[in-house]
Amino acid sequence: MSTPMDPSNRRPLRKVCIVGGGTAGWIAAAVMAEHFKGKLFDIELVESEAIGTIGVGESTVPPFLQLLARLGINEQEFVRDVGASFKLGIEFRDWSQKGERYFHPFGGIGAPVGLSDFYQVWLKAKRHGYAAGLQDFAPASVMAREGRFTLPFRVPNTPIAGASYALHVDATRVARYLRDFAEARGVKRTEGMVEDVVTRPDGFVERLRLKDGRSVEADFFIDCSGFRALLIGKALGVEHEDWSHWLLCDRAIAVQTENVGPPAPYTLVHAQDHGWRWRIPLQHRTGNGHVFSSRHLSDDEATAVLMAQVEGEPVAPPMVVPFRTGVRKQIWSRNVLSLGLAGGFIEPLESTAIHLIYRGMDFFFRYLPDADCDQNLIDEYNRRMTADYEEIRDFVILHYCTTRRDDTAFWRECRTMELPASLQRRIDLFKVNGALSEGLDELFRDVNWQSILDGMGVVPRSWHPLVDRIPFARVPAELEGAREGLARLVSRLPTHAEFLAAHCAAEPPQPAVRSA
Repeated sequence: MSTPMDPSNRRPLRKVCIVGGGTAGWIAAAVMAEHFKGKLFDIELVESEAIGTIGVGESTVPPFLQLLARLGINEQEFVRDVGASFKLGIEFRDWSQKGERYFHPFGGIGAPVGLSDFYQVWLKAKRHGYAAGLQDFAPASVMAREGRFTLPFRVPNTPIAGASYALHVDATRVARYLRDFAEARGVKRTEGMVEDVVTRPDGFVERLRLKDGRSVEADFFIDCSGFRALLIGKALGVEHEDWSHWLLCDRAIAVQTENVGPPAPYTLVHAQDHGWRWRIPLQHRTGNGHVFSSRHLSDDEATAVLMAQVEGEPVAPPMVVPFRTGVRKQIWSRNVLSLGLAGGFIEPLESTAIHLIYRGMDFFFRYLPDADCDQNLIDEYNRRMTADYEEIRDFVILHYCTTRRDDTAFWRECRTMELPASLQRRIDLFKVNGALSEGLDELFRDVNWQSILDGMGVVPRSWHPLVDRIPFARVPAELEGAREGLARLVSRLPTHAEFLAAHCAAEPPQPAVRSA
């Protein structure tokens, strides 16, 4: 039986220092400032204007809106202030085979029929000759296909209410917005470049020494220093687990262009010969990028491929972004928590980078330590966050390993790789009768896996036996009625551009002032 702790022996955190700004640093600062309201400890963020941020992560997933709500940020004002647009999902082109496309929607697909998941009912109908595709029953997919949008809660008791959405954002403007938010709530920002990290005899970080000679002390540190990983990697020596043998891409070329036509309410992900390119439309510009494997393509070649396909005039020169796919073996070690690129990175195919930042903060709050940083809290945090990274890793690998493309060495390597055992189990289970294993509180649920597997042409051998309880004769006609009803509802919605103009239009960006 454990002995109750003497309260006088507690050493609560007095100060937390965040190293690095950008999206990761200012999300951490903002959520701590709002969550603790200055009552538990002081928060100081150290960053240097001389160190640029990558700032190309411009697409989010639906839980991002929960973050805004938790911070008390008005979503409409946020969209307007950062020039965001709405995102109903992702369109994939040329992934399974050249010339094919499919859509990964946010939100539900159809409605359960009795005890059976909608996918299972559709699957049996499809195997009996029914023609309509799975995404014809996903409200987000149908809205995206027609270029229309509304907030799902505005149309309750309709199929559209089952949709969900996220945002396309300007990462630089989001970081600036959150900086203003955090500083208004007491976060201290220190301009300075970290020159050295001083540790105590027990290995804990004691203080930062800045280039100008100043020191910054704290009880706990959050490493948001990007791939440099100044604290978690360089100071504490925590190793990085490399996943590049599963995810071959290790570089990106990013460029911003002027909009050509109204912004679409979805992200485009277009497979290339040695990787893929993205198109993310904001209200007043478009983000573009080419993610590729440097073993198969040079920077110059990748840039030429991207620039030959972008629409609109570039507003800045293309930028090369090298990256490492993988995760720290301990995301939290001693009194250092790594966040964002310092902790791990999975290529931006499913726009999960920002999600993992605030997910990391959620778990930090759950296992908030005293200054002693009990190892039990650290171990459980690392277990939960590593599971999140592995889940997302497997979901991203799924897009590659199920390809039928064999036209380049890159795609042949993708389709023949040995998979993580966890992913192989999911695929093998699905191939039986569409069954899926779902873990605890995962980001990607059954409808997400169904959309990718169906889009990539992976078809189960049969359907779940429970579907046979449903009288089948009327099922095709009922499915057709549901499909037509959803299409009619969507046709009455405003276009995405009309919705933005009516509710959250951003001010046009100010032209750059040229010096004489």
